[in-house]
Amino acid sequence: MKMKIKHWLSYISIYFYLFLCTSAFSQSDSLFYYLEISAKNNPAVLQKFNEYQAALQKVPQVGSLPDPELNMGVFLSPMELVSGNQVADIRLMQMFPWFGVLKNSKDEMSLMAKAKYESFLDAKLQVFYEVQSTWYSLYKIQQQIRISEKNIEILRTIERLTLVKFKSASTGGSNTSPSGGNVLNSSSQNSSSGAMGSNSMGGSTNNNQSNSNNQSSMTGSQSSMGSSAGSSGLADIYRIQIEIGDLDNNISFLKNQQNTIIARFNSYLNRPLETMVMLPETLKPDSLELSLLAVSDSILSNNPMLGMLEYEQQSLDARKKMVSRMGYPMVGLGVNYSIINKSDMSTSTMNGKDMVMPMVTVTLPIYRKKYQAMQAETEFLKSANEQGYKAISNSLQTEYYEAIQLYQDAQQRMELYENQSLLANKSLEIMIKSFSASGSSLNDILQIRQQTLDYEFKQIEALVDYNTAIAWLKRLGNLEIH
Repeated sequence: MKMKIKHWLSYISIYFYLFLCTSAFSQSDSLFYYLEISAKNNPAVLQKFNEYQAALQKVPQVGSLPDPELNMGVFLSPMELVSGNQVADIRLMQMFPWFGVLKNSKDEMSLMAKAKYESFLDAKLQVFYEVQSTWYSLYKIQQQIRISEKNIEILRTIERLTLVKFKSASTGGSNTSPSGGNVLNSSSQNSSSGAMGSNSMGGSTNNNQSNSNNQSSMTGSQSSMGSSAGSSGLADIYRIQIEIGDLDNNISFLKNQQNTIIARFNSYLNRPLETMVMLPETLKPDSLELSLLAVSDSILSNNPMLGMLEYEQQSLDARKKMVSRMGYPMVGLGVNYSIINKSDMSTSTMNGKDMVMPMVTVTLPIYRKKYQAMQAETEFLKSANEQGYKAISNSLQTEYYEAIQLYQDAQQRMELYENQSLLANKSLEIMIKSFSASGSSLNDILQIRQQTLDYEFKQIEALVDYNTAIAWLKRLGNLEIH
């Protein structure tokens, strides 16, 4: 009774754990949720699975004996025999292949079915990788749109500050001339009154003329400075609007690209191409959970393509044994039953008794060329399979090094651009505050803003490349996907 209670408690705990895992991964923005849909609905995966199921059905076909043969003959006119009149003849025959042919045939088909299953696993892993890489690309596009929209808001803020400076510069240029004129008039009056007490009338006239010339030159220079400042501010506003227009155009391009990626993503899930795809607000770096050396070992031991070729090689070995035994005779066992009626003219004691005759049939495989050709065909297939195994192994190792390069490069770029983006954002905040106080030029602000935009783009791209590289390594090594 206690053992039963323990079993029930263990079953309940397992079911509860599975329920928690299912509820945790059933979120619509979870990548695992989309992977489950692709595993159930992807046509390429379902095709390979049905091929595997079809291969399983070949095992009982080749492992069964040939169908027995039943021959029946009826005499339209009874055949007169010594012991009576023969009415009909019935023959039943069962052929038996040589020992081991059926067993090797079953082994061959069973191993071929296992090879089909490995092909199904490879197709599922490939679809999983395509779903993950497309999902990461879609996240990158979404973040690029978000960053571009945020930069448009920053440019709008800079535009407002530039507009305020432009208006203040225009107002300041128009008020400079009257104030300067008043100051110059008062100084000229003081100097002329002093000159009247000590100089002649002509000296006074010359002083007034020189002061008027200084006043006109100063007024002209101040008005030209105001006009140049106003034109420079207007040009800055136009330049900011050009930057905003470029970002708007880039956002439109990204949204069109986003629609294309969404269509491709939904095609992997075999659902309408316009279906909305949910994405998280932030993407965390994935974890490989194994050393790179362990991944390399897993590629050679767990990759489905190599497993498929190994099973095909074993099936060819079984086929070779089967072909060699097919060159031996087949034996048939049967019985012949003759129906005989009594004859009025016969006095034999066997008159009217049916006859039963056991029969043995043996095939004579004297045409050896076809069996030799079958053996040679098997040898060529084995050699081709060995070369295919080497080719795929080399290709997988090359992909492994490419994935490692992408993994390490993305890891370095993530660390670099995180720091660079942080410094660029701080510099941009400082320069905007300085610009509002007329301390920084617009060129410097636009330049640091472009650096900030580039670093944020590169940071997202590095994160996406990092997760894609991990997905690539898991696909090569047939590792568990979390």
